[in-house]
Amino acid sequence: MSEPYVLLPTVPEGWPRLGNRLTRWIGRSGLRLMGWRCSGHLPANTQLVVAGGPHTSNWDFVVAMFAILALGVKISWLGKHSIFRWPLTGLWYKLGGIPVNRGAAQGLVEQVVDSFRKNSSQLVGIMPEGTRSKVDQWKTGFLRIAKGAGVPVMLVGMDFPSRTLHFGHLLTPGEDLQADLAKVKAFIQSFRGKRPALQ
Repeated sequence: MSEPYVLLPTVPEGWPRLGNRLTRWIGRSGLRLMGWRCSGHLPANTQLVVAGGPHTSNWDFVVAMFAILALGVKISWLGKHSIFRWPLTGLWYKLGGIPVNRGAAQGLVEQVVDSFRKNSSQLVGIMPEGTRSKVDQWKTGFLRIAKGAGVPVMLVGMDFPSRTLHFGHLLTPGEDLQADLAKVKAFIQSFRGKRPALQ
């Protein structure tokens, strides 16, 4: 099984890995067939909040999943604690799931921060816009997670006109989260989504 030629950034040593040669082949094939490429680099940090966008279409998920499979990287995601039940518990954890209980006294941000404390190698993926619909006010939850865990945010830009995923821009949250959010928004909105009218 020959590897489809797609130029990908080098995955740093210590990053959480997922999959095998077959899943990487599927990911590379998907990117190649859809005409997507990658630019930039992946930082050496083994703990990151990964914030990507713009998020305007279900195709965003398809492109992101092909990229994740191609890289062979495990990106964690947040899921209701109620779905982490037998017989699927092991599968959800293997695929990067982090169970969160929205009704618990411990807030969502603190639950994810605690997950970082327990895992020395973890990448948590979040779409800052939170929805495919047009929103004026983005939430700062992902920045509060990064600040609380003491980890940087890696920004990923998804540009549909050029079909390019841009990696590598790092942001360390400071005291003014609204100012940091403005920087994230400016970065993500410098790219064009599948449906620009929703940005």
